[in-house]
Amino acid sequence: MSEYIEQPPNLPEQPIAVKSVVDSSTSQTAHFRLKYVGFWTRFWAYTIDLLVLYAISGILIKPIFRVVGTDISNPSFLLFSPYKVAALLLLLLYFALMTKFFGQTVGKMILGIRVVAKNGAPLTWGAILFREVFGRFISKMLVIPYLLVLFMPKKEALHDVFAETVVEYEHVYEKEILVSKQQLEGQQLQE
Repeated sequence: MSEYIEQPPNLPEQPIAVKSVVDSSTSQTAHFRLKYVGFWTRFWAYTIDLLVLYAISGILIKPIFRVVGTDISNPSFLLFSPYKVAALLLLLLYFALMTKFFGQTVGKMILGIRVVAKNGAPLTWGAILFREVFGRFISKMLVIPYLLVLFMPKKEALHDVFAETVVEYEHVYEKEILVSKQQLEGQQLQE
């Protein structure tokens, strides 16, 4: 059983557990943790990020290619134009640097979500490289790896699995109740 709550009063950033005994052989533990982010919220954050990147590209990259006189639409190598390669590098750098230094991109900031390591440690450059460069490149080329979010228990995409990261809401907690049966001294519990 789980229920969602918006920022319960006085909860720390780390999960907490509250234990109560229902009867002499059963105990319940209530555990609050930050809620994992699903497909649609991640989709809208990514869409916002693409709009930001499109604006940056239109302001910085396109004028440079026009001044130099390089065509931005004709592919010259393996169906990629120099402009497309520059735009891809901008995309990869944007996601890598924003995630490393802020734990979130502009789209994630607007929607109140962030990327964290599964073990709770700060994000490393290795994790960022796997998540935002290799994983994002593979996911962008194939599209289907993004749909893993719908089926994974912690709502991870393929690039999250590569980097051992999860995406969580910043201020939305999920309450989990774990029920455990304990063996009493001198008695056997029947199954």
